[in-house]
Amino acid sequence: MHELAGIPHSSQHGGEPWVASLGGLLGIAIVVALTQGMVGSEAAVFVVPSLGAAAVIVFAAPHSQFAQPWPLLAGNMLSALVGVLSQLIIPDPTLAGAAAVGGAIGVMHLARCIHPPGGATALAAVVGGPAIHDLGFAYALYPVGLNCLILGATAILFNYPFPWRRYPASLTHYAPLPPGRGGGGYPLPGDEHVRKAMDELNVVLDVGTDELRQVVHRALAIAQSSADSRLPQVKAGHFYCNDRPGQQWSVRQIIDEHRSANPDEDIVIYRVVAGRGLDRTGRCTRIEFARWVGSEFRPRRQQR
Repeated sequence: MHELAGIPHSSQHGGEPWVASLGGLLGIAIVVALTQGMVGSEAAVFVVPSLGAAAVIVFAAPHSQFAQPWPLLAGNMLSALVGVLSQLIIPDPTLAGAAAVGGAIGVMHLARCIHPPGGATALAAVVGGPAIHDLGFAYALYPVGLNCLILGATAILFNYPFPWRRYPASLTHYAPLPPGRGGGGYPLPGDEHVRKAMDELNVVLDVGTDELRQVVHRALAIAQSSADSRLPQVKAGHFYCNDRPGQQWSVRQIIDEHRSANPDEDIVIYRVVAGRGLDRTGRCTRIEFARWVGSEFRPRRQQR
């Protein structure tokens, strides 16, 4: 039912709702006061709602692609220009409003600055009345552009004390994961791999490739850690089989081990006693050996 209704699983920081609410309150309080001073209370009714929607995105989802400075500023300003142009050249308000919103979407796509509240910004240029119409194309600079700058600056200053919600998203620094391979032996993907996968799947995600890559890396690390917690305890002198079919089958005996303060760094030395690589010796970490193991193997003479 949750999936059908589109209710997401909560993964938010505990205080996130309160922080986002306070940020939105401060940002819009400044914007409303400024807009009323520039275009009056009646016209502000048409301008402020789009910025209220922008505040929701910027303060509730500061890492969203839609919330970043370029979409916030360019998305609203370009939409405002499209709205003004539609109002000037299309006499019918209904058609002008539709053209403003549709045109704004197209322009934002082309400029790579999709910002959903931009549709409302464009529409306000058409239905906002004489106070907004008299501004002409300057409407894109003030109140729209100026308010976006103020909203963005407020978001930068307000979000900075909270490490988990830096704004813009490029200011976020993730703890590096240890080098190696992901769960299941797959190499960890880079930004270029994420972008290629998104292109092949033809999907648009409201998250940057860097953040998505971090999520994938972290998920792989968690999955690997979970799998490692169920690995068998391997001991010196014991025999182990990889349970692979055909020519991949192999049996190893641990002939020596070197323990360290960190169990993950313990070294085991083994000899291949049957199957692929017969009589070969090698060394690896204890956890790497345990990942190779399929089952413990008991030679026939030990089974009697």
